[in-house]
Amino acid sequence: MEKITEKLLLEKGSPKTNKLEQIKTLNLSKMGLKHQDLPVRLLSRLQSLEQWDLSGNRLQELPKNLKLPALRCLDLSDNQMEDVTTLESLSSLEELKMEDNLYITVSDNHKMMVLLPNLRIFNGKDVSPTANHLRYVYTDNLRTRVIAVWEKSFHLPDPITAEKLSSLEKEFVNAARQQVRFGPSSVSDFTKWKVEIIAKEYLHSLTEPQKEPESNELTDIKENSEISTPTKRKQTTSVKDSDISLTPRKQLRTDLPASSGEDSPRKSSLRLKPLKTLSQADAVRMSPRKTGQPPSTPTRKQMRAETPRRASKVQQAKEDGAQIKQKEDFKATKLQRDTDMLPTLKSCSKTQPLCLKPLHVLQCHSKQDSSEDFSTQLWACAFQQLPNSTGSSGGSRLVATCGGDSLCVIDCETGMVMKKYKVLGEEFFSLAWSTVLMSRGGGAPAQHCSILAAGGKRGLVKLIHPRNNMAYGEFRASRKALSVLRFNHHKGNFLFSGSYDNKIIMWDIGGVDSQYNYKVVQLLVLEISATPLHICLPPTSPSANLLTACEDGLHCFNTQLGTNNTKRSKEMEITFPIYKKEDKDHDYHTIDGLSFLTDDIVASKNYLHNSIYLWSWNRTKAQRPDKKNRTVCAVVLAELQWANTEIPYLALNTCPGQAYIVCGDDKGRLWTYHVTNLQRNSFQTGKPILPTEVLEWPAPVRNGLGHVEGPSINSVAMDPELQYLVALSDKNMVIVWKREESS
Repeated sequence: MEKITEKLLLEKGSPKTNKLEQIKTLNLSKMGLKHQDLPVRLLSRLQSLEQWDLSGNRLQELPKNLKLPALRCLDLSDNQMEDVTTLESLSSLEELKMEDNLYITVSDNHKMMVLLPNLRIFNGKDVSPTANHLRYVYTDNLRTRVIAVWEKSFHLPDPITAEKLSSLEKEFVNAARQQVRFGPSSVSDFTKWKVEIIAKEYLHSLTEPQKEPESNELTDIKENSEISTPTKRKQTTSVKDSDISLTPRKQLRTDLPASSGEDSPRKSSLRLKPLKTLSQADAVRMSPRKTGQPPSTPTRKQMRAETPRRASKVQQAKEDGAQIKQKEDFKATKLQRDTDMLPTLKSCSKTQPLCLKPLHVLQCHSKQDSSEDFSTQLWACAFQQLPNSTGSSGGSRLVATCGGDSLCVIDCETGMVMKKYKVLGEEFFSLAWSTVLMSRGGGAPAQHCSILAAGGKRGLVKLIHPRNNMAYGEFRASRKALSVLRFNHHKGNFLFSGSYDNKIIMWDIGGVDSQYNYKVVQLLVLEISATPLHICLPPTSPSANLLTACEDGLHCFNTQLGTNNTKRSKEMEITFPIYKKEDKDHDYHTIDGLSFLTDDIVASKNYLHNSIYLWSWNRTKAQRPDKKNRTVCAVVLAELQWANTEIPYLALNTCPGQAYIVCGDDKGRLWTYHVTNLQRNSFQTGKPILPTEVLEWPAPVRNGLGHVEGPSINSVAMDPELQYLVALSDKNMVIVWKREESS
């Protein structure tokens, strides 16, 4: 009689339902089950199953080819497991318990870490650094040795026949297993097992022709075209695509609503709050505090020269009359028709332009908590992503900001500083949110938790769990200052750090346990030629490619792990039409803004250029790079008009869910663009497209001391639904804008 039936599964599963497809948790413990008692066809209907308890049975293995795509947690403790390779089909598994299985060895544990690509928690402990070391570093070392065995003693037969290949594979695998010696003797079984797999894969790669990427078909017509290089500054006429539909431009606004929120003790007297004034427009005034004469605000040159972040491009802003002529010097390149259709912004195409009103202005990064501090520069901000039970993230109204020696977590609705983290002698330049697993012990399943990574002048990365007020760790990422941090949104424990020694390093920071023990492993080093300012990971291939905006251009790297090379140089450089206009006074190679608007469309900004480029990542990458300089021309779709300024590092950001691009300028304004449609088969010529709306500087007022002039907006951030927009200035002010719902 069958032990496992549909009726039993419905009884043992939860939530209670009459459909197997809706079960998320299943307890089949202590039923005396053997692997033949587990019906694959019936169990495969559990497509939503996340947690499965099979402890206390008599399982020696699991059924092969059992597909449970949502399964994250599996308990196989107190069984008789012998063959762990049968777990390979459970590729989504994140947490596994195998305690009290007498026949499981250290080699078996290593096999499971390699076979299960998402495994992070094993027997209640975080093993992600060890697992990734085995998957990539250890495997790369074995691969190098296997290839050496082949090159020393073997070659392909001529002619190649199935019989000869079979015999060759057997000889090669046996030789590799005998000759490759690596790692401790306690895991020799794992090493031989992995060597056999690598040897077969390598021989297969020699006999099976590798498929060319489909995108290469698009490159044939461009093979003989002139490719721009960083030295000669040559540039072909760029193919631009439209029709880019921006919603109608609105008139600039200076009106501010009065705040409905009251100051709380947590906000302190440093917070600026909207109040009604007798001036024409509503203004933001400081809460009462001593009204001594403020120190003179440093010039931008002084302020930007204070930190290494700005050392290479610092120069004082010129008077408006001496600025580069915006309209005379710029003529938009003619757009060429392309017969293919470019996918529209799908879900975003139906979004409407938003009305944003200033809500709060805060001074929460002041030196010694002084309300007189209008010189501390704020550099980076990001909204928290809330993890759900599966590890995917949603939006939050909490935003993290950094500048000076402090990092703050702010509630955008109330304007309250919920958390503040301070490090004397530090100057924070970058931060990033992520979600990692926290193992809790005592048999409880691991839970996802949101953490912050922050770094700056000292070259150290700080790891913080804001919810528990815990700065739980730090590690040295560079001997020089850190310029940028970025997590892989598909693998939350993978962190990229960019630094002023011209390197980007990929780290595995693992997870944490209930005592906040953690381990950090270096996985990859990317050698670049200048300081990285921004790092972007393509939404569809975050583990394969990396784009970095640098002082000397936009570079692309292959970050796929599992190859021999753990130190890599750039795969290609992406060039832009504005490079043609360079002269001794204008170098447009510094890319100081970079963000993906969709899976394909990228927004980027060149220093000194008064436009924002929208270009296609897929079509640009499909081109064959110039053999000598590894350059390709960006396939530009459109240009968006932006401010005319010589102030560098005014970063842009995007909100893909609402099809918005936002970039601040040197007068405190926010240029917003609502991009609703992109089609490749229609085009336009002429000047860059105007912004949907320019949000004017809200002109806060210091009590009795007049208006604060519009500062440079160094960074902006938006939550996924664009309920809030946060802007950081170079004068120690955080400005929170809120979406105003249309009546």
